[in-house]
Amino acid sequence: MKAVSYKYIYGPVPSRRLGRSLGIDLVPFKTCTYDCVYCQLGRTTAKTVERKEYVSVDAILSELEEKLATGETPDYISLAGSGEPTLNACIGELIERIKSLTDVPLAVLTNGSLLWVKEVQDALMAADLVLPSLDAGDEHLFQYVNRPHEEISFENMIKGLAEFTKRFSGEVWLEVLLLGGVTGIPSEVKKIASLIERIGPARVQLNTVSRPPAEEYALTIPPEQMIALKALIPGEVDIISEKGDEEPHITAPHAEDEENILALLNRRPCTAEDIAKSLGIHITEVIKHLEGLSASGRVTTTSVNKRVFYVPTSK
Repeated sequence: MKAVSYKYIYGPVPSRRLGRSLGIDLVPFKTCTYDCVYCQLGRTTAKTVERKEYVSVDAILSELEEKLATGETPDYISLAGSGEPTLNACIGELIERIKSLTDVPLAVLTNGSLLWVKEVQDALMAADLVLPSLDAGDEHLFQYVNRPHEEISFENMIKGLAEFTKRFSGEVWLEVLLLGGVTGIPSEVKKIASLIERIGPARVQLNTVSRPPAEEYALTIPPEQMIALKALIPGEVDIISEKGDEEPHITAPHAEDEENILALLNRRPCTAEDIAKSLGIHITEVIKHLEGLSASGRVTTTSVNKRVFYVPTSK
C-alpha cells in the first residue's frame, strides 16, 4: 500500500530530545529570522521578521487529523520544520486547535528570536513545552554565529527569552549549540552561563555540530570537551550531541525511502534539498535518513561552492 504524502506534516521522526516526534512545518523552506552558520538545512534564502499566515491552519489541521487517524501515536507533536515557526502569525490559533484535537503533548522548537514580541509570547502560552535556542554570549558572536535579521538585537532576544520563561506555565528547555574554537571555549561558555542564569530555563540542552553545516568553518566539538564545558553551565544540563544506543533508528517502515535515496545518489550527487524535492520526502526526514546512511558508511559528503552534496561510498 502506497504511503500517504503530506505537505506540512512529517514523521514521526526519531528525536534525541522528544522521542518519536510528529513534525509540522509552518513556513516555507528556509524562511527564517536567522542564517546560522551551523544550520543543517543550508543557508537561509528568505531572511525576514514578517509574521503572516505562510501556511493555512485549516490545511495543517486537515493533514494532522488524517495522520492521527492512522492510529500511530507520537510522543510529541512538534511545531518546527524547515524555518522559524513563530513567523507564522497564526501559530497561536494552531496550538489551541491542536490541543482541542488530541492529548499528545505539543512542543514548539524555535530559535527564540521573536520572543521579545508580546504577541509571539501570548501565542505560545498554550503549548506544553517550548525549546528556544541561545548560541552566543554577546552581540559580536551572536552576529557571527546566527547572522540575524537586522531588526533583531542581541539584548532584545535575551530579554524576550527571560520574559517568556518567567510567564510560561509549561517547561522551557534551552538549547545551546557550541562551535569548536568559537563559542565552545571556557571564556565564551561562561558568558552564556551568565545569561542562562538570567533566563532561568527548566533545563539546558548542550549541542554541537553533528550534521553537515551551512558553512564549512562551523566545527564540531569532541565529546570529552563537551563534558568539560557542561560543568560550567548552571542547573540541569544534558549533552544531546552525544549519540548512543538510546537514539532510535529509522527501520523497516521507512527502509524503502533509504533505498530510493541511495538509488538517486548512485545516479548523481545531491544536496538534502535535492533529495527531498526529487523523492517527495520532507527535508527533516531526508536528513534523518542521511544521518543513518552516513553512520553506516553507505554515503559520504563533499562540498562544492559552499553547498553540501551527498554521494554513495565506493564500498
